[in-house]
Amino acid sequence: MARATVTELREFAAEAGGGGVDADAELSDGWSVVYCADQPDGVTAAALARRTGAPVLTVACLDSDVGFVEGATFAGGRWKALLNRDTAEDHEIPVDRFPVDVAVAGALDWAAAGGLTADPEGVRAVLTGSESFAEELADRLLGALGIAPAASPRRKRPEIPRRLSHPARLSGPPS
Repeated sequence: MARATVTELREFAAEAGGGGVDADAELSDGWSVVYCADQPDGVTAAALARRTGAPVLTVACLDSDVGFVEGATFAGGRWKALLNRDTAEDHEIPVDRFPVDVAVAGALDWAAAGGLTADPEGVRAVLTGSESFAEELADRLLGALGIAPAASPRRKRPEIPRRLSHPARLSGPPS
């Protein structure tokens, strides 16, 4: 997601070697998001932040069960989080590698770098919450970070097939 047009985000995804964009949406205040089926090898949030000159957030989903969040700012700030922690434990993913307090602090710093006003309790609720699909938590995370859906979007986000392995590549305005 970026404070960029959908066309620009699609170009970034193509340049990064992504497996194609499955869907896109324009959100509020000039933010846009693209949904990609696959994350190309070696493409990280930090690399995308350097490319876009803006904060970037990626969410890679494992069979829609668990979401791996990586955030980065152009200035070098980085954070990671895990979505659907209970389900992650069922998959034997070491949740202790994703401490919630560290992730909340990183998310709040990321939002501030993007000129957003995040809801600290909302971010914590998402990072400790549980849903049937990790993509639902990813959508809630955007809201908690201060990114609202467009009031009257030109293009509504289509239903994303739950098979996507990398549903969101996100970035924001320069810090």
